Amino acid sequence: MSVRTLPLLFLNLGGEMLYILDQRLRAQNIPGDKAHKVLNDIISTMFNRKFMEELFKPQELYSKKALRTVYDRLAHASIMRLNQASMDKLYDLMTMAFKYQVLLCPRPKDVLLVTFNHLDTIKGFIQDSPTILHQVEETFQQLTETYGGLSAGEFQLIRQTLLSFFQDLHIRVSIFLKDRVQNSNGRFVLPVSGPVPWGTEVPGLIRMFNNKGKEVKKVEFKHGGHYVTAPKEGSFELCGDRVLKLGTNMYSINRPVETHMSGASKNLASRTQESIVPNPLAKEELNLLARLMGGMEIKKASGPEPGFRLNLFTTDEEEEQAALTRPEELSYEVINIQATQDQQRHEELARIMGEFEVTEQPRPSTSKGDDLLAMMDEL
Repeated sequence: MSVRTLPLLFLNLGGEMLYILDQRLRAQNIPGDKAHKVLNDIISTMFNRKFMEELFKPQELYSKKALRTVYDRLAHASIMRLNQASMDKLYDLMTMAFKYQVLLCPRPKDVLLVTFNHLDTIKGFIQDSPTILHQVEETFQQLTETYGGLSAGEFQLIRQTLLSFFQDLHIRVSIFLKDRVQNSNGRFVLPVSGPVPWGTEVPGLIRMFNNKGKEVKKVEFKHGGHYVTAPKEGSFELCGDRVLKLGTNMYSINRPVETHMSGASKNLASRTQESIVPNPLAKEELNLLARLMGGMEIKKASGPEPGFRLNLFTTDEEEEQAALTRPEELSYEVINIQATQDQQRHEELARIMGEFEVTEQPRPSTSKGDDLLAMMDEL
């Protein structure tokens, strides 16, 4: 497994999260100033310099539950609140979108172009915030320095690590189903048409060489697809034509997006339910997670500005039903760390948790919204 995978995983999933939140903020007619504040706060937190320094250190990937914890805190870095069911749906959409992009990358190296597509769109969200824009451009520079000199083999290892992370996720997404790029069992359909990877030829010809390296024979065969030569290589510069469209905002056109558990996912979840016996690797992972989160500055709410609840479902009833029907094994609200049991061992994690507490916004007692996801409260 590659120890250079975490930055790409985090940035691409974060980009998909911002796409989805932007779409839902518009769909729910949230006032422009509030929507702008939410995206600015989340992007500023996501690209915090100290956080990026920790993120880019060579390290193994975290488990899905640990990584989900980071995104939960990130999504609540502003005045917006998500209930458990909406946060589950948000994470499902994020992970399935990036899984699709990794699967369809023509070359392993193109996962970097996918990342640049996400950063390009994120820059569009913050054009009027030069300080945050500078943070994003610094991250772009870090990506170029870290991945610019890697070999094709190293990128292949990164891609393999990403696919291993997504291996057991087969959640059906309405956009993918309608576009016929996903089957009813949650598995993606790989195309047999379009441009081939840059630097390669259209399949259909076999060349044979003798022991001196001289071509002695050609044999043509039917490949059954409709491939064309790639017009040009995507740009890896700060600004340029990426050519590849994977990683761009598929929610720019307003349309409802639903997620459904496939039968295979439910069965798999029941077979792979995590044991309640402490994992000997959990301590080390949580130490890494504590260090990573220590660089993530969460801005506390200031002033009397009221918060609001964002619903990723069409109605509150759909959200409630989703919370009831989601298999318990697929809930990510399961990280239990008694940070106060060993004061010396978990002092740093406890300090970080204290910084993550978000001031609760005043709300009517009849409202079921504005609830903080309880995941970090159980740490």
